[in-house]
Amino acid sequence: MEQQAQSLLQKRDLAFAKKGVGSGLLSGAAWGLDGVLMGMVLGLAPFTNNMSIFAAPLVGACIHDGFAALWLFFYNVINGKWRDYARTLKTRPARIIMLAAILGGPIGMSGNLLGIYFAGASYTAAITAGYPAIGAVLGAIFLKEKISPRVWAGILLAITGSFIVGFVPPDGSNYPHFYLGITFAVISAIGWAIEGVLSTYGMDLVDSDIAIGIREATSFFVYLFAILPLAGGVSYQILTKSFSAPTGWYIAVIGLIGGTSFLSWYRAMNMTGVARTMGLSVTFAIWSVFFGWLLNNLQLTPNLIIGVVVLSLGTILTIGNPKDLLNLKIR
Repeated sequence: MEQQAQSLLQKRDLAFAKKGVGSGLLSGAAWGLDGVLMGMVLGLAPFTNNMSIFAAPLVGACIHDGFAALWLFFYNVINGKWRDYARTLKTRPARIIMLAAILGGPIGMSGNLLGIYFAGASYTAAITAGYPAIGAVLGAIFLKEKISPRVWAGILLAITGSFIVGFVPPDGSNYPHFYLGITFAVISAIGWAIEGVLSTYGMDLVDSDIAIGIREATSFFVYLFAILPLAGGVSYQILTKSFSAPTGWYIAVIGLIGGTSFLSWYRAMNMTGVARTMGLSVTFAIWSVFFGWLLNNLQLTPNLIIGVVVLSLGTILTIGNPKDLLNLKIR
């Protein structure tokens, strides 16, 4: 009887872990699609305003995170968690999450969309997919975490992959500021890495659905009241015009895709573990190349394909033993 009960528990855990793997893959696919669609929308009016080359991507990031926060709030209302917002905001972990949100949103997301704007979605995704490797280095420096030889090998591969991707711009490029975009992509990866280090503590003490909602809401308000004023009055002109054109509402839908990615990410971590989830979700670089080719006529240059594969392998090595990704049983 005891063996039968144990067998049933193992089957339940295996099914639970498999669902977590599915959520991790969904997170990566959704984020890859999110980046490609945002790149396409940023090529439409009013984001093609030539008065400021920086304002358009920042306005796009503001709208994206605002709608992602809204969709996440609706999700939490449906699940009866809306009261937890006020309770959580009074705690110290919430303040840490808000600080992490500034690094991940106005710095990370801005760098991401500026990278997409100047270098294209797929090249930006390839670079930003290396953020876990950067996080591992930061964890070693600030959290005194030991780095094994496998992790160092992964970090080296990730850096090599990023170099391969960014060294040669695509042939016949429509991105005259390609290397500026690559620089912003690197800044994005650093911002997301620091966010991960900071949010680790907060996420342990706060419901992940609420933490994500606070993260996105904080990012939106910082954009609206701090970042856009720095970009000048043209940013608010673009913001206003975007909702008198279809583009603002396109981003509303893309924000739903982004919110789905965030929810799937944290659900996967709960179901199948952080290392496995990161190993699955960083496939957004590959998904971005696929969706870029499918939806936006992306040129599949050799350096892009090789770089994405090398960087993805390096990131997976950095965040977990590849054998663990094949072993779905929760230990």
